[in-house]
Amino acid sequence: MSERGPQTDLEPTDRAILRELASNGRCSFTDLGERVGLSVSAVHQRVRRLEQRGALRGYSARIDGESIGLPLTAFISLTPTDPAAPDDYPQRLQHLSEIESCYSVAGDESYILQVRVASPLALEELLRRIREAAQVSTRTTVVLSTPFENRVPEI
Repeated sequence: MSERGPQTDLEPTDRAILRELASNGRCSFTDLGERVGLSVSAVHQRVRRLEQRGALRGYSARIDGESIGLPLTAFISLTPTDPAAPDDYPQRLQHLSEIESCYSVAGDESYILQVRVASPLALEELLRRIREAAQVSTRTTVVLSTPFENRVPEI
């Protein structure tokens, strides 16, 4: 394994498969085979191996928050009020469905949450519930627009 990690051990064909699936997770094995120059059975075998290795972790739909009544996205940084408290914030907060992502980070904050809610009032209520459940102080950044997200990494 190199300094960059296991991704550098991927063959060019596996990288091509990952690039294609990252841009279109619903791509059929037939289409995928045509795009990377393999038979359907060879593509199926490689995809299964990529899943087993953990290079391909799953497939999901991207949902537009605004169209489902959750137009407000925010990032909430968590700082422990008691530095000696156990670092179990993800477990304390996992029941809050408004939290889309939870990132452990280096720096002044311990975690950064990405949340999606219906309104500023809903965000205020969520902040109260987060502070209560995790015993943390918060710093919130509201997203005004999203020029791009979920970009395909260089593979």
